[in-house]
Formats: sequence, C-alpha cells, structure tokens
Amino acid sequence: MARTKSRLKWVVLVVVAFAIAFLGWWYIKWRNGEAPTYQTAPVTRDDLIQFVTATGQINPITNAQVGSQISGTVLKLYADFNSAVTGGQLIAEIDPAIYKAAVDSAEGDVASAKAGLELARINEAREKQLLDAKLVPPSDYDQTVATLHQAEATLKMKDATLETAQVNLHYCKIYSPEDGTVISRNVDVGQTVAASLSAPILYQIANDMKTMQIDASVAEADIGNVAPKQTVNFSVDAFPYRTFHGTVSLIRNSFSNVQNVVTYDSVIAVDNKDLKLRPGMTANVSIIVAQRENAMKIPNAALRFRPLDAPPTAKAPPTTSAAPGGQKSEGHKQGERQFSRTVYVLPPGSNKPQPVQIKIGISDGTSTEVVEGLKDGDQVVTGVVISQASSGQSANPFAGGRRF
Repeated sequence: MARTKSRLKWVVLVVVAFAIAFLGWWYIKWRNGEAPTYQTAPVTRDDLIQFVTATGQINPITNAQVGSQISGTVLKLYADFNSAVTGGQLIAEIDPAIYKAAVDSAEGDVASAKAGLELARINEAREKQLLDAKLVPPSDYDQTVATLHQAEATLKMKDATLETAQVNLHYCKIYSPEDGTVISRNVDVGQTVAASLSAPILYQIANDMKTMQIDASVAEADIGNVAPKQTVNFSVDAFPYRTFHGTVSLIRNSFSNVQNVVTYDSVIAVDNKDLKLRPGMTANVSIIVAQRENAMKIPNAALRFRPLDAPPTAKAPPTTSAAPGGQKSEGHKQGERQFSRTVYVLPPGSNKPQPVQIKIGISDGTSTEVVEGLKDGDQVVTGVVISQASSGQSANPFAGGRRF
C-alpha cells in the first residue's frame, strides 16, 4: 500500500514538471515569434491652416420689412416676388373708402367748430360792450369768455381729428422705403390685414443682393480665436463643388444658449456679384484663424501614441499666453499658444521608440505644427502592429500600444 502511494506521488510530480516545462517552452516560443512593428510617419514641411468651423444663414445686409399702419382690405399690389423697386415707389394700396369717409366727417366737424368759434367771438364782443356800459354784470361776461375758450379748444380737437383721418388715408398707399429687390410678398389682393395688435408684414425688401452677410453661430470654445478681418471660406448645398469666400466683419456680444450650448453671432461679409447666393441658404463656414507657410508638422496620431510600458503623463500647460491668430505668417508671434507634448521617435536602425519632448503650435485637425524638438525626416511613431510569425497573421494594431 505504501509502495503504491509512493509511485502515484512520483507520477503526479512528473506530470506537473512536464506541464510546467511545456508551458515555459510554449511561452518562450510565442514571445520570440512576436515581433513588434511600429507604424511611423516622417516629419514633413507644408503649409498649415487652422480653421474654426461653424454654420450660419445667408441674409441680405439690409432687409426692410414693409408693413401696414392701418387695417383694411388689400385693393392693389404693384410689386411681386423678385420685383426691383425704388425708394418711394408705390407697391401696395389698402381700400381707402372707410378712411375717405372719416376725412369727410372730420372736415364737417372742423367746419362746425369754426362756426361755433365765430359765434363765441361775436358774443364775447357784444358782452364786452354791454359790460363797458354797465348793462350786464361781470359774471355774464366771464361766462361768455369761457364759452369762447371752449370753442377755441373744440376747434383744435376737431383739427387734430381731421389730421389723424388724413394721415390714415395717406397710409392706404404703401411705398417702398428704399431701393432693392422684393424677396417676400405675404399678402394677396382682397386679403384683409388687421393692424390693431401688431403691424402685418406685407413685403420684405433686400437692399442689395450683390452684397450679403452670413450670421454664423460660433461656439464659445472657439470664439476667442475669431477676430474681424479674418478670411472665411464657406460652401452651400446648392453649389457643393464651389468654395465661396468672405471676411469676418463683426463679432456680436449677444449670445444664444440652446441646450446649454453657448454660441456667438459672427457676421461675415460676402461678395455676391454673380447673384448665386440667395437669402436663407445655409453656409458651412471655415474661418481661418491661423496660417503657417512651410511649417514642420506631424500627424495628430503621433501625439496620441504611448507605448504600453510608458507611464501616463499629464498635458503640459501652455508655455505662453494665448492670443487670437488669423494673420498669415511664416514665424510665430509673441503670445501665441504653444504646448509641450511628448512624442516617440524611432531612430534609424533601432526598433525601440525614444520619447522626445516637443512644442506644438497650430493644428488643422489632421496634422499639428512642431515648433521645436524635431527635425525634418524624423520618424515619429503613430501606432504599433504585432505580427505573429508563427501564424503569419497580423494582430490588432492597438494590441501592442496605447493611444490617447
């Protein structure tokens, strides 16, 4: 019995030792067959442009809304959609019948008030003579003078009523306030407009369709980089293969808050001499806030790459204070934002990436400018691929490194 237990013990020990040896051999073979291959990109030079993107609506610079001061039925329309109008041109007419009657009635009231005033003056003169002859008491004369003053006041009120009626009659004819093009007509002949609560809009007239503006909504995170006179490129869905150009003319301090997103209205002046752009079109705007010529740049993936054995590093603070860019320049202006970052460079003939501290400048979203720390032709690591020699297949490119 003891001999059987001893043999069983030795068998178990041999099996365990064999298993450990096999696992060690398999691990060494697997590790030797795994050759890390790094994805690299060279440091290059090219022009680099940093944009701030936004969307906005194309509008005329001056958009006059022509309304009606009075209520009534539209009698005639003298302008239609896309009609060219001049300042002072008659463009619509409200039925004047009621207002003509009001003028006639007011004129009659004025005539009656004038007659009453004449009679009051005659009475006052007669009472004055009787008072001088001591034939009437002073109280009668005072009453006559008061009646005269009341007649004078009544005439003034009737004159005001007549003037109001005449003004309302004049408002029956609606004139264009300025030269321009009709972009909207909101009424038809025979339609009744009610101006009791608010003035109804009959027409919208654009002053000059050859000069337009874009009201672009720029996020608060980007508004600090936007400044007047910056160049703007934009496109519209109506002409997807054409790039239009404009200039930032004004940044309004008023803001909009939609679902906790704060945006500011940036007004962009646009030349529309060919009249291709129409009011209401949506513009996809790219504002050039910084531009470099022959800048040293690297792919943004190089800034995100970290080897698995690299310790996590915090983003360094800016080395100088920030200032809005936007001017074309080959160098760097004092006050422009520069960050210190760590990238990994693969030296020639080596398969071990080396960390390098660099300073970066502007970015176009794909590439980032390198201010110092690298030289032309350096190979920066952007990723890693672990190839398995035993199977001849490539593993996940994110398996041998980490990106962030």
